Amino acid sequence: MEKRGQWSSRFIFILAAIGSAVGLGNAWRFPGLAAKHGGGTFLVVYLFAMLAMGIPLLMMEISIARKFRKGAIESMRGIGKRWEPVGWAATSNAFVIVCYYSVVFAWVILMFINSWQFAGMTGNNEAASGLFFELTQTTGAIEGSSIPGIVMLCLMIAWGLIFFCIRNGASSVGKVVKFTVFAPVVLLVIMAVKGCTMPGAMEGLKILFVPDASAFSDPSLWVDAIGQVFYSLSIMMAIMFAYGSYLGDDADVALDAVIIAFSDMAISVLSGIVMFSTMGGTNMLDKVTDSGIATAFIVYPQAIVNLTDIGWFNAVFGAIFYLMLITLAIDSAFSIVEGVSAAIADKFHLKPKTVTIAVCAISGVISMVFITQAGLAWLDIVDNWTNQINLIVIGVLECIAIGWTFNLRKVLNEVNKNAKRFKAPYWWFAASIKFIAPVMLTGLFVWNMVVLFGQNGGSYGGYPIWAQVTAGWVVSALVFLSGFIAKIIVSKKKKKGYVEDEVVWEEK
Repeated sequence: MEKRGQWSSRFIFILAAIGSAVGLGNAWRFPGLAAKHGGGTFLVVYLFAMLAMGIPLLMMEISIARKFRKGAIESMRGIGKRWEPVGWAATSNAFVIVCYYSVVFAWVILMFINSWQFAGMTGNNEAASGLFFELTQTTGAIEGSSIPGIVMLCLMIAWGLIFFCIRNGASSVGKVVKFTVFAPVVLLVIMAVKGCTMPGAMEGLKILFVPDASAFSDPSLWVDAIGQVFYSLSIMMAIMFAYGSYLGDDADVALDAVIIAFSDMAISVLSGIVMFSTMGGTNMLDKVTDSGIATAFIVYPQAIVNLTDIGWFNAVFGAIFYLMLITLAIDSAFSIVEGVSAAIADKFHLKPKTVTIAVCAISGVISMVFITQAGLAWLDIVDNWTNQINLIVIGVLECIAIGWTFNLRKVLNEVNKNAKRFKAPYWWFAASIKFIAPVMLTGLFVWNMVVLFGQNGGSYGGYPIWAQVTAGWVVSALVFLSGFIAKIIVSKKKKKGYVEDEVVWEEK
């Protein structure tokens, strides 16, 4: 067994966790949801959901992994052997997510490389909004299997960057995040300054920050805000278990989790300022959408070509925008792989680097499905099931396992172990883990099922039922069966001398 990697400092851990939490959803989904739900109204509900659910869940995962020094699979086994399949589900679901997230990363690289084309599209909305479809040759339906060479090249670049960043686990991640966390902030500030100096920008910012009291009564506001908090903090994806397992005993988990969560929200708000000021300045506020793909690859290109009458300036601004998305995407992408590889390496006593190579290679091959002409449709289906169903169920199961079958005071003691300036109170932590979080997540799941079956007759996106079953329900079934499949593999390995680690919560 290799000596377990460890963060070189508390600062590096915080940067890595912020980098994982801050992703493409901060730049394009958060502003879109704010536009959908009365701007400031969404910010208020988002803040409530983060305090009531997000921060306690983040503390929970980091502290448990720090205690056990294990990834998601073994950490959940330490909570109770019957809960190991939940760790497997989180790990398997994360594996599925990175297969298509890497493709979105590749698309961002593709748009960055081709941002020079905006120079010749000044004022041409049709050409700007069609650039992504022209480059990817996507049909938007389950039709077409060819892969454009330039997209394949960008996918290879994406996977090369992901592997480079995590090739040596915590050590290489620590070196990379010093750049990748600060770079998008600098680029966002540059774009915010440009956006705020445009005529009409203040109208956009007013929409973002001024609450609309009537929006509070809309149940979809609460659903979307809870969902955004849940998806944004990288919880229930094996990531924070991996990152927490690299923490030293002197880490202040309570304060660190608060810093990570508020940093994530701050960057989301900064992204909102960029989006609303730019859209206001280009008279396109009515086109802001809560669909990330549409915002980044269809709507924003239209704003880029309408920024000024100077083509080369628009192209430079477009390059800055997509470079910003690259720096956001890379942290989230490699953190997902790290969560998966750390969990599997811990379970089977394998060299982390060997597992990382295998995970990158296997998921890299699978990800090619999503760069075909039908790739966008396949991605949409898989993304819906992994996030709207799998991730939520995993969250509820984790809350039940840790909140109801384990001694929650032990977990809180680990959270507050080195706390000085801020200690998480038991009433808040317990109320969140045992009641608020599982109830919120269950409500989110029920809402999604009502939309899927009650409003849409069990069909999603108008895609063929066979495609939804294959990429949706079958993938979900495999995610939740993965732990039981692994149990069969482990039993066979035991006959050949494999011995499982004893994972026990030892009081010191």
